[in-house]
Amino acid sequence: MRRIISLLMENEAGALSRVVGLFSQRNYNIETLTVAPTEDPTLSRLTITTTGTDSVLEQINKQLNKLVEVVKVMELTEGAHVERELMLIKVRAVESDQRAEVERIADIFRGQVVDVAAESFVVQLVGASDKLDAFVEAFAASSVLEVVRSGVSGVARGNRVLSVNT
Repeated sequence: MRRIISLLMENEAGALSRVVGLFSQRNYNIETLTVAPTEDPTLSRLTITTTGTDSVLEQINKQLNKLVEVVKVMELTEGAHVERELMLIKVRAVESDQRAEVERIADIFRGQVVDVAAESFVVQLVGASDKLDAFVEAFAASSVLEVVRSGVSGVARGNRVLSVNT
């Protein structure tokens, strides 16, 4: 089962390494990882996408809470949440019909062409991971030259807030 775990941790050297080390020591896979400072410059927000059974995820949460640098942990997939990911994809588009097809598919997925070269387009797309996966699948494997994805960022809906004060 896919889970999104978001946590606040101290914004200091080595903190990210210890969190990632926790996953690798226990042979848990991190599918995506995003991290950036919060409105409080002493804290960073880390969002991890992983998969596992309920018992594995419970272990992960317990181990994360034991780390000194981790201030608070929230599993976003436990409730209503908004998640987004950014993707830049470079696709081959040499002939005019190929170029028109790339623009048409980008429009359907609400993507933006952000770079045009003689033989390729770079399209920017923001959305849920499954939307980005579907966009990649819309192209023949031979026409996809490069894919760069940011990893999932997410926030709980409504009154659920990941902060030190809650």
